Amino acid sequence: MIGATLSSFVLLAILTTFLFMGRSGANLRNYSDMESQARRSLEVFAEDVRQASAISWTADTTIVLTVNSASVMYYYDTGTKIFYRRTTAGTQTMISGITAGTFSFKSYNVAGIEMPLTTSAELTAATSSTKQLQISLEASRTTTTVTSATNLVLSARFILRNKIVTA
Repeated sequence: MIGATLSSFVLLAILTTFLFMGRSGANLRNYSDMESQARRSLEVFAEDVRQASAISWTADTTIVLTVNSASVMYYYDTGTKIFYRRTTAGTQTMISGITAGTFSFKSYNVAGIEMPLTTSAELTAATSSTKQLQISLEASRTTTTVTSATNLVLSARFILRNKIVTA
């Protein structure tokens, strides 16, 4: 009887450790996937922005870059919470699992002053005056064994090197 009780405690300890390690592994896998997806996406985005000769604003979550005479659209879908890149070759998912309300593009002029992007007049002004572009987002993943793996706010500011803007 005593041996059975001790065996039960040992088995319970082993099972608890096994479950903890499984949850930790899933959490680590989610976080690693988010990091690599965000890193790859920001590298592609940075390359396009630095090569862009023009930018067009349709909304504060949608831009169209002119890269080597081709249009490249970047947009955030608020319904699916996915950041996309669209070219003539097709649409590519850049980052998925973005937390609601935490995605934004920001426009800065030559002097580094942020330009508002709320009205159509401001979007038109930003189209001609944007020299720096900032992207900010927060991504989160959830699995059945892990409550949430959150990548804190990612933010990067890029200079449109090939876009000519006068002060």
